[in-house]
Amino acid sequence: MKRKDQSNTTFSRRDFLYGSTIPPLAAAGLSGCSFNQKSGGEPPEKDYSFELDEISIRELSQGLQNGKYSSEDITRLYLERIENLDHQGPELHAIIENNPDALQIARDLDEELKEKGPRSPLHGIPVVVKDNIDTHDGMTTTAGSLALEGSIPARDSEVAKRLKDAGAIILAKANLSEWANFRSFSSSSGWSGRGGQCRNPYMLDRSPCGSSSGSAVAVSANLCPVAIGTETNGSILCPSNANGIVGIKPTVGLVSRRGIVPISHNQDTAGPMARTVADAAALLNIISGADPEDTFTKDAKTKGHPDYTEFLNPEGLQGKRLGVAREFFDFHPKVEALMEIALADLEKMGAVLVDPVEFPDNDELGSASFNVLLYDFRVDLEEYLRGLPGENTPRTLAELIEFNESNKGREMPWFEQEIFLKAEETKTVSEADYLKDLKKIQDFYRAKGIDKLMDEHKLDAIITPSGGPAWTIELLYGDHGGGGSSSPAARSGYPNITVPAGYIHELPVGISFFGRAWSEPLLIEAAYAYEQGTGHRKPPEFLPSLEW
Repeated sequence: MKRKDQSNTTFSRRDFLYGSTIPPLAAAGLSGCSFNQKSGGEPPEKDYSFELDEISIRELSQGLQNGKYSSEDITRLYLERIENLDHQGPELHAIIENNPDALQIARDLDEELKEKGPRSPLHGIPVVVKDNIDTHDGMTTTAGSLALEGSIPARDSEVAKRLKDAGAIILAKANLSEWANFRSFSSSSGWSGRGGQCRNPYMLDRSPCGSSSGSAVAVSANLCPVAIGTETNGSILCPSNANGIVGIKPTVGLVSRRGIVPISHNQDTAGPMARTVADAAALLNIISGADPEDTFTKDAKTKGHPDYTEFLNPEGLQGKRLGVAREFFDFHPKVEALMEIALADLEKMGAVLVDPVEFPDNDELGSASFNVLLYDFRVDLEEYLRGLPGENTPRTLAELIEFNESNKGREMPWFEQEIFLKAEETKTVSEADYLKDLKKIQDFYRAKGIDKLMDEHKLDAIITPSGGPAWTIELLYGDHGGGGSSSPAARSGYPNITVPAGYIHELPVGISFFGRAWSEPLLIEAAYAYEQGTGHRKPPEFLPSLEW
């Protein structure tokens, strides 16, 4: 069967790594591999157990209201956990900086809870946000780049504002693939000039994927209850898959992008990352909704839903028609075997499988898609930069390129900025050519792609493996990938959810549910029922590597 996005792979690093099916991961699933906790086969010396391990938003909220916990104590415990695991111990490098005011905010919220009750289910609960999401507080927003070091935006992003209004504590800024993995074709996911190389907590020599690397690792390693990531194509789905958590990439327009360092206004969205579908749905409730400063969200008021937790139905797969997109299954035999088990489980839980469904050929679209992202990136990023305070803040992509060249030893020790240079070249691209490519992509992935498949087969959702097991970190050559299926939902702007589906040599693999625009209720219902019926999520053990 034809594989997706195999042509034009040189045009888009993001699509090559995360949005397409690519050759097998060399080290994963090989016979003869044994699992080693430590060189010499000895058990870990340090106990990484944690009293809030795997705790849910609901449990934390109930504990705060009945006096079992205080927000100050919870916040202190997570800050200590970050210190022990992120800066010492396994050195995960998931967090770029902590909120210096977190404990005082927690104390104030404790007092407010006693006097007035909770603002929301997230009242007094810490949340980590990716370091491309503006917060106007004691933390900077830099997209991981030294070029924006010290930059404090003039106001909160809409996402941060909604979190704060709900009584959540923005605990820290998460490390990420610098500039959301849109600087070089040979970058290493989870590396940034400010944060260094983020590491996968299941196996420390493995990639956390990206670009929402630190957000995923922080959630998986219990450095926080939940986190916010962002996605253009695969940046929530891939790290959620690689780190054994739930990730929701919402419909573009459900969550405001105001105050988020952009790549493309046509594909960018923030989304929740959590250990359970229930927690992800609760977080989606807080951050979603219309924002007059982001025109793409104008339909969120009527097409969004006020409470996504209403769709946490353990019987939610009964009668659901799920299309099996097998063209995304064949990149690794162990992933395919795991997916066959998942398909059998879905049928046992009442789903009706339509197997297979197949997307039309898209060989010519890799170049068009990447050209659109390049154009959007230059225009959107420069608009963002112009809005930042400070006399020495870069205002153009050309100035960022110059900064990176002038600081090559710190900013480009491992990989260059080829994508930046290509984006700068779009100054010569006509708006007419750009709009032509954009229409071609959206028509193909919407009307001729997801919508057509779902109409023809009367589907509720389409299912695929989210990706393969995490590959080894390679700073000299860059990522070598592990499969993926994010492109159809990403390029159409439609929602996608990944849920843990099992493990290959202790490395997580997820299953994705995606569908039409604004179909989050259906997807949450299906994903929750699958999660409850299988229970695959297990916390990481911070193992060094596979042993041959």
